[in-house]
Amino acid sequence: MKSEIAEPKDKRAAVFFDGQNLFHSAKEAFGYEYPNFDPMALAKLICANKGWGLSQVRFYTGIPDPGDSPFWHHFWTAKLSYMGRQGIRIFSRSLRYRNQTIKIGQGVTYTTLVGQEKGIDVRIALDAVRCARENTYDVAVFFSQDQDLSEVIDEIRLIAKAQSRWIKAASAYPSSPTSKNERGINKTDWIPIERLAYDECLDSNDYRPKTA
Repeated sequence: MKSEIAEPKDKRAAVFFDGQNLFHSAKEAFGYEYPNFDPMALAKLICANKGWGLSQVRFYTGIPDPGDSPFWHHFWTAKLSYMGRQGIRIFSRSLRYRNQTIKIGQGVTYTTLVGQEKGIDVRIALDAVRCARENTYDVAVFFSQDQDLSEVIDEIRLIAKAQSRWIKAASAYPSSPTSKNERGINKTDWIPIERLAYDECLDSNDYRPKTA
């Protein structure tokens, strides 16, 4: 008869933020036009509500080069610098741009330059798996709704089985009646965040460059 793996009383949580995924979810749910969230505050809120001990926060995002978008390069450089001083571990990559054709109805289209992230989800996956193997968390919280990360959950469960230990995976995301996607990452516990809670975790700093 197999012995059941005991759930730890004190649970260490590692929080992984997909910055762009969170921003677009918050924009759709609450109408915010720029990334005004405070990742540390959000991580602390979720962990406090669940009774988990926050052990580490990691943030991942693509950022444009200064020649492509001086405004957003300035914004993210300043915001990431502040997060680093808070003790958040940062991973960033330059956005890659390509032309994208968009249909706007009745056979009318227009082409615009769109920035795309490369390697962000892969980096999140690698770090989440490595940290599980190194036994640095009992709970992995992903601030993302990217279903590509569901494969990571399978790997984390295999690690838990191999190490005979208890690991939980959860995904947190903004939620409102205007949200088109109300699903967390498959095979995780879903933690929808309503506006009142989200607004308690806004960054008091505004990193947007001042225009003359």
